[in-house]
Amino acid sequence: MPLVTTESMLLDAQKGGYAVGAFNAENMEMVQAITEAADELCAPVIIQTTPGTVRYAGLDYYLANTAAAAERIPVPVAMHLDHGDSFSLAVQALRAGYTSIMIDGSRKPLEENIALTKAVVDACRPNGIPVEGELGQVGGKEDDLEGERAGYTDPEEAVRFERETGVSSLAVGVGTAHGVYASTPVLNVGLIDELKARLTVPMVLHGASGLSDEAIQACIRAGICKVNFATELRVAYTHTIQSYLSQNPGAIDPKQYCAAGREAVKTLVKERILVCGCAGRAR
Repeated sequence: MPLVTTESMLLDAQKGGYAVGAFNAENMEMVQAITEAADELCAPVIIQTTPGTVRYAGLDYYLANTAAAAERIPVPVAMHLDHGDSFSLAVQALRAGYTSIMIDGSRKPLEENIALTKAVVDACRPNGIPVEGELGQVGGKEDDLEGERAGYTDPEEAVRFERETGVSSLAVGVGTAHGVYASTPVLNVGLIDELKARLTVPMVLHGASGLSDEAIQACIRAGICKVNFATELRVAYTHTIQSYLSQNPGAIDPKQYCAAGREAVKTLVKERILVCGCAGRAR
């Protein structure tokens, strides 16, 4: 089916008490893995690209891959710009045909974050494209940006942010981090509960790679409606190919080792869809 936006996906998740899995794709094989997993589990799914990924090949390449894969399956697929780092990139993604846009002004002072996010919302609204904002930093490294530590979302600021920007969803800081965790993170699930009571828009959890199933599900029960996975997909894809080439040193056909990587990512995505509780929700 054609690409859809994330708006109804996340509102349905908010009503149903589950989360939609959002998976970062770096190449065609990862797009195939994600959409095949969603199809087999009858789950709505979001495919994402970061600014760094976009710089590697371009918005049009990734959009074309995802649109082609979506047309082959009967479940909803959305194409999302993850951590858009400028108004310019957000508008480029909008014009390219992305069906969901994130603008991340979380490293800016609150006033600047609100102004930037509102500008992107205003640009996307006439086209019916939802916008995800971020308030409260997620630690670790995402693309070329590295946060010193996680910054928790302030509930009072969140209420103001939602009201003044008009965002469709909000990524919140609750103790997660991008990248590989060096130690077990301490998640503030109670903060998610408090934010849910005060906000109307669906909330998003970034930095979920490496979190336990139980931790993710606790966040979903508290009110998270979209969960992002990136690093663990890269790890699964790369390590599987490394293992394949180690066991088959004469291999020269990329189709062989990339297929192995694709299968590893597909298996992982299916596991995460089940953890998010969105399997069967595309019926």
